[in-house]
Amino acid sequence: MVNLNIALIAHDMKKSLMIDFAIAYKDILEKCNIYATGATGQLVEEATGIKVNKFLPGPMGGDQQIGAMIAEDKMDLVIFLRDPLTAQPHEPDILALLRVCDVHSIPLATNLATAEVLIKGLDAGLLEWRNAVK
Repeated sequence: MVNLNIALIAHDMKKSLMIDFAIAYKDILEKCNIYATGATGQLVEEATGIKVNKFLPGPMGGDQQIGAMIAEDKMDLVIFLRDPLTAQPHEPDILALLRVCDVHSIPLATNLATAEVLIKGLDAGLLEWRNAVK
C-alpha cells in the first residue's frame, strides 16, 4: 500500500459510526493520507491520533473540495457514511461527489459494510491497480 489518499465523510447521524470505523481500522488508515470534511476530520483525528487533512464542512464546500481532488486524480478511495433517512440541504453537492467518483472510477463506500470491504481490500493490496496506471 503506497500512501493512498482516502477521504472520510460522514453525515451528522453517522459521525459516531465513522469514529468507530476509524478506531477499528486505525492500523490501516494510519498508513494512508487521510482527508475529511470539517467536523468528521476533527472527530477522527481526536479519536485516533491520525493526522487528518481537513476541508470545509460538507455543506460549506467540503464535498466539492474532495470532488476537486478526485477530478484531479489525487484521491484513491472515498468512504462516505451517508444518512439516507435525513434530507440534506446540500444534496446537489452530495450527488455531484458521487457522480465524480463514478466518472473517475474511484472506489466509493456509502455504508459501513462496503467501507469494511474496501478497507480490507486496500490492506490486502487489491487496490494497487491505481498505482500501476498513474
